[in-house]
Amino acid sequence: MVSMKAVRLAALSLALLTTLASQAQSVASTGAEQLSPAASSAYLAAKTRWQGELDAFAIADRAGLPASDGVLFVGSSTIRMWLNIAQDFRQHPVVINRGFGGSTMADCSLFVHDLVVRYKPRLVLVYAGDNDLAEGRAPLQILESFAHFANTVRAELPNTRIAYISVKPSPSREKLMPQVRETNNVIAAYLRRLPNSEYIDVFTPMMGADGRPRAELFLGDRLHMNDEGYRLWQSVIVQYLPDPATRVDASIAQGLR
Repeated sequence: MVSMKAVRLAALSLALLTTLASQAQSVASTGAEQLSPAASSAYLAAKTRWQGELDAFAIADRAGLPASDGVLFVGSSTIRMWLNIAQDFRQHPVVINRGFGGSTMADCSLFVHDLVVRYKPRLVLVYAGDNDLAEGRAPLQILESFAHFANTVRAELPNTRIAYISVKPSPSREKLMPQVRETNNVIAAYLRRLPNSEYIDVFTPMMGADGRPRAELFLGDRLHMNDEGYRLWQSVIVQYLPDPATRVDASIAQGLR
């Protein structure tokens, strides 16, 4: 008799293959809907919600647009609150932080042109997904949002490397741990089939020997990381960064505080 776990894994595999096929079709497509998110009502609604953050990024860019070919981080408040991110990766001349509020993977997908494509990075690292789960989205919905994000980056910037930082195990959201694991598993499986991409596992080193999230890595809210948590992330992520650029005219672009 086939176990329920096997049935579930088969269903996930089928959904994953469907997403991959959809992505391949989208890459080949030049439809306006794929390349012009401004036309969608979802984009307009998200832009209204995040107008303050988007305006702040625009002001910073007018003061000095970051050079292309950099390393760009985008995602939720975990990225936004990484205030020393450029210093932590100072061997790279251009480090851009485009984290915004309590954003979701769905938001990152909608704003991929605004927050990623326009900067023409050599590597984009995205951290998002845990807020999607908290809002009730399923792991496969997060995969769909990420696939659209990756598809857009690949279509617009074919040489840009794409990295997904795994959803972290936050103590305050421990009840969502099964969904966190499933999200990480399906996105990791997706990236194994996507050329020039990386899945960065920060989940495993953030778990303790007791199988629970390591509370010492988090602030008092048990959701956002403290300095020790960011040091752990830096030690993991640095292994996936490209060789530092040698352009003498490049500048460091800090994220907005």
